[in-house]
Amino acid sequence: MSSQAETGSGPPLTLRIVQVVCFTFLAYLVIGMQLAVLPPFVHDTLGYGAVLAGLVISTQYVATLLSRGFAGRTSDMAGPKRAALIGLLACGGSGLLMTVAAFLRGEPALALGTMLLARLALGMGESCVATGCIIWGIGRVGSAHTAKVISWNGIATYGALAAGAPLGVLLVAAGGFVMIGLSGVALMALALLLAWGRPPVRAEGGERLPMHRVFGRVAPYGMGLALGSVGFGVIATFITLYYASQGWAGAAPTLSVFGVCFVGVRLVLGWTIAHFGGYRVALCSLLVEAVGLAMLAGAGQAGVAMLGAALSGIGFSLIFPALGVVAVERVSASNRGAALAAYSVFIDVALGVTGPLGGWIASGGRYGPMFVVAAALSLAAAALTGGLYLGYGGKARG
Repeated sequence: MSSQAETGSGPPLTLRIVQVVCFTFLAYLVIGMQLAVLPPFVHDTLGYGAVLAGLVISTQYVATLLSRGFAGRTSDMAGPKRAALIGLLACGGSGLLMTVAAFLRGEPALALGTMLLARLALGMGESCVATGCIIWGIGRVGSAHTAKVISWNGIATYGALAAGAPLGVLLVAAGGFVMIGLSGVALMALALLLAWGRPPVRAEGGERLPMHRVFGRVAPYGMGLALGSVGFGVIATFITLYYASQGWAGAAPTLSVFGVCFVGVRLVLGWTIAHFGGYRVALCSLLVEAVGLAMLAGAGQAGVAMLGAALSGIGFSLIFPALGVVAVERVSASNRGAALAAYSVFIDVALGVTGPLGGWIASGGRYGPMFVVAAALSLAAAALTGGLYLGYGGKARG
């Protein structure tokens, strides 16, 4: 831990956190810019079908999943600043490859292959930046503020994704697809320049547990996170189709309401994790999310569905940091990065399977049952969290 964290000297606590998670924001801005414009470029410009357009998107998530372990161990052994710098460099490399792909649009196969490499680089960059910045932030302010660091990192993540999608559309409209790549390179060059001057924190000494043992310790909390993340996945993926099937307008505003509630709760109620403990906050959050998903399932009009989405956003907001705090406490400080990386794998997997699972459930054109299943999984996560609290609540803070 850095001397700043130990003595409380230097800039105010929140500013010290923001000075680090701003790099998460810049990296996820690159991710968001690509999300909105990649499918039409692959489908319309390169002439490939929906399957390959989807493959280009999902390649990033596969790379993120596979590189979580590397990101965690690099943070623990070489320091989180090193991990974050590697991630920013990889994201910049993704932008460079996207620029090349744009110039290769006359050779669709070469362009597609280059884009797949770009997405692999971006996925690796995402895992290194996300893990590195959280551990870097914890090192700057101390482990007592773990929940606050995770919460602010989440705000940076989802805020950047929300801003990146429309920004990507504007950039393509102004200068063509090549602007996506060039903008990514420019943003990551700026991020690297700023990050280089930020004070590092030393890597924690101590025993390095094998990754499978770290994974085993955080797995119960990761399972609760995975079960509680399905609701977010089905809302993000299927809310537009759900509204269309009901003949309602306002799917996009409903997504915005979900996002506003998510960010608002993290800003206003993030302190509750340190005050009441991760178990209690996660349990309450999961129950609120289940109520919101049940409202979505049985909504008879768009207004009720929007309220359900709002409650779902409120509930989902603190699940990751609340369970993340108690998961990280299951290992020593020298394994904190590995624990966070292993914990994050569960949301990667949950969001990866939500699309095909939700599509299968709604294959008859009825989306209500899909939200019922998501609500039931949230309740299962609440039951699991309650069991963990009874088993470990007295042995670890939270």
